[in-house]
Amino acid sequence: MKEYKVVKPSLGWRDRSEKLEEILNNHAKQGWVLHTVSKHEGYVQVIFERNKNR
Repeated sequence: MKEYKVVKPSLGWRDRSEKLEEILNNHAKQGWVLHTVSKHEGYVQVIFERNKNR
């Protein structure tokens, strides 16, 4: 079974790519895999998935 996590990062105006990379790397260390990145009305949503531990 999978579980999902939605993150709405506050990236600001400077170093946006580096901040996003840091978020992705930190979640990867916890076993999360990037599922989707979307932008809606100026907000970015990052959705991660991983196998749920029983």
